[in-house]
Amino acid sequence: MILQILSLLVNVIVMLVIVQFIISLLVMFNVVSMQNPAVSAIYSSFDMILAPLLNPIRKMMPDTGAIDLSPLVLIIGLQVLMIVIGNLAVY
Repeated sequence: MILQILSLLVNVIVMLVIVQFIISLLVMFNVVSMQNPAVSAIYSSFDMILAPLLNPIRKMMPDTGAIDLSPLVLIIGLQVLMIVIGNLAVY
């Protein structure tokens, strides 16, 4: 039961990271504008939710310029955590 709740929470976080990444790509390629109130509200909401998870990763990682790899590291870390917890739950 707890493993299922944790798995659902991890899946929601991964989906939020992916949606935030897609929105940032759309803004970067001028498909949508941050001047649009809806886009700005959605992006800032996702940023407020994900910042506590991404900021510690950003502090530990080297500066790679315009490419932010912290969402990828977060997704991989969460998947590894789920594999470890899943294997511990079996025993």
